[in-house]
Amino acid sequence: MKKGIYEKANSILQLSGLEDQRNQILERLKNIYSLKSAISLDDPADLALRDLFGEQSAHDGGSTKFLLRDHVVEEMARIEVAEYRRYLRYRYAYEVYPQKFHVDLFPPLVQIEPTSVCNYRCVFCYQIDKRLSDKKNGHMGSMQLDMFKSIIDQIEKNVEAVTLASRGEPTVNKNLPAMLSYMSGKFLASKLNTNAYLLDEKLSHAILETNLQTLVFSADAASEPLYSEMRVNGNLERVLRNVERFHEIKAKHYPNSSLITRVSGVRYRSEQSLDEMERFWKRFVDQVAFVDYNPWENVYDADKNSIEKPCSDLWRRMFVWWDGRVAPCDVDYLTRLSSATLADGSISELWNGETYQALRTSHLANERRLLEPCSRCVVV
Repeated sequence: MKKGIYEKANSILQLSGLEDQRNQILERLKNIYSLKSAISLDDPADLALRDLFGEQSAHDGGSTKFLLRDHVVEEMARIEVAEYRRYLRYRYAYEVYPQKFHVDLFPPLVQIEPTSVCNYRCVFCYQIDKRLSDKKNGHMGSMQLDMFKSIIDQIEKNVEAVTLASRGEPTVNKNLPAMLSYMSGKFLASKLNTNAYLLDEKLSHAILETNLQTLVFSADAASEPLYSEMRVNGNLERVLRNVERFHEIKAKHYPNSSLITRVSGVRYRSEQSLDEMERFWKRFVDQVAFVDYNPWENVYDADKNSIEKPCSDLWRRMFVWWDGRVAPCDVDYLTRLSSATLADGSISELWNGETYQALRTSHLANERRLLEPCSRCVVV
């Protein structure tokens, strides 16, 4: 992360032990590329292959380039080669479209909030802001299953990446197993984030019975009291027990599961050690990583900054809150940038609609300073 700027696309720090997989996938992709007689500039999969193995075309001046990031390597290692091109279309749109300020019919990723309620009060999270978490302010609630199904129906075959997480803890929503079941088999890059506090045996089976691609356990430390000092209301012993049980269930009952498990923490304090995290957690998960800390818990009260670079999320993802409100980003956790809801149009219509277009126009005109909380946000 550059000083004073939070680069969303590069927020996951490097993962280790993936070189063999990387080389294998690159060899497969090179074979696919070698069979192409011509590159279509209208096909994101072709453009991704060109960036990996060909020369940058003159039309973009070589300013943008698709990269095979570490977590992408792991995701591609778990899917069939026949699905590579489909996956590359999504990943190119996710990584490169924000650099080119290109808007497609649908967002590359849709982030759905099963609930805004959370059982934790992490010191680096917006849940500590009572303007959000106080129930009388109207921001707290859980998504109904019918609304969730409607969203999935709209984006199936149009979007590959769906993340279940945002302002709250998804496992609080009792409908989560039904949600996971309904979306199973429809996407190549589905992900669930959880603090694992409520991850019991029944929910573990419900997750593993679907074809969810990635399960992220949010944890930032490998010892107490550091864990509970950051994840207030949490309990490391209970979370460890839940993650360990999940690992055992997966190994015993779902040995062919392609689910990627990751422990991911926010790098917030100097005492945090990735080496210690790996020694502690790697027994039970495929990956251990940190993400850069983004000071979003006080964005509305932060000083204005001089950042002019447009926010990549305006071209990368759409957030849908539990009540159907559509938000351009989760840094704006009080939803002041948008009043749009699913009642106002389809996912595609809203993504290409007046609210989003106005925000993109303002950001491209170096007018972040005129928008709140964009003028105080460091995400680019």
